[in-house]
Amino acid sequence: MAEPFVIAERRGDAVWLTLNRPERLNAVHLEMRDQLWTHLELLRDDPTVRVAVLRGAGDRAFSAGADITEFGTAPSFVEARDARVRRDLWGVMSTLEIPLIAAVHGFAYGAGLEMSLYCDLRVAAEDALFAIPEVTLGYIPSAGGTQTVPRHVPLGQALRMATTGDAVPAQRAYELGFVQRVVTRERLDDAAAEWADMLASRDPRATRATKRAVVRGLDLPLADGIALERRLAASVAAAA
Repeated sequence: MAEPFVIAERRGDAVWLTLNRPERLNAVHLEMRDQLWTHLELLRDDPTVRVAVLRGAGDRAFSAGADITEFGTAPSFVEARDARVRRDLWGVMSTLEIPLIAAVHGFAYGAGLEMSLYCDLRVAAEDALFAIPEVTLGYIPSAGGTQTVPRHVPLGQALRMATTGDAVPAQRAYELGFVQRVVTRERLDDAAAEWADMLASRDPRATRATKRAVVRGLDLPLADGIALERRLAASVAAAA
């Protein structure tokens, strides 16, 4: 049987998901989308999983984005849109309660960059390159790039990335703040594993509640965010 386009591996309380189309720079096509969506739903529904790591197979890319060879191949625009809505990767990722770690090397372009930004922690190899180049191809990001990038970098830098399509190297991404750690390529998996092991060792109720407070509170007025934090703190204390 052919290898899956997403390889799932359980390591204790962590799940590692590997995008597995290295010959296509791990570009996301419909079959990969289906498989990744299924695994993300399993992460959502499995209470024994405490953390997940997302990475790319091969030496050249985390993910070069959507597979543009599939553009225009759907029977109709309505069917193409319906497929994306029914397999809403970004919607599932944005609502997962467990921490997500992106281990990024090589190209993280378009949907690849956007996918990493839906993760909570990002460790990058020194060779990583981040870009949202859709404008250079005559369209705009459609997996949330115009919204997620400005939530991680200053507005001016987000506009530069979105309007020029220029790539940002790993060290600059670290300086801008949307990568939290840069390591050698050889150390990438080990660095991601260190984070995963640390997070998996924590009380999952506290970890999930803390993530919920930060993410949900981001768009709330300060007083409402503090109230949310207090409610979540009380629920964790009551369950202890």
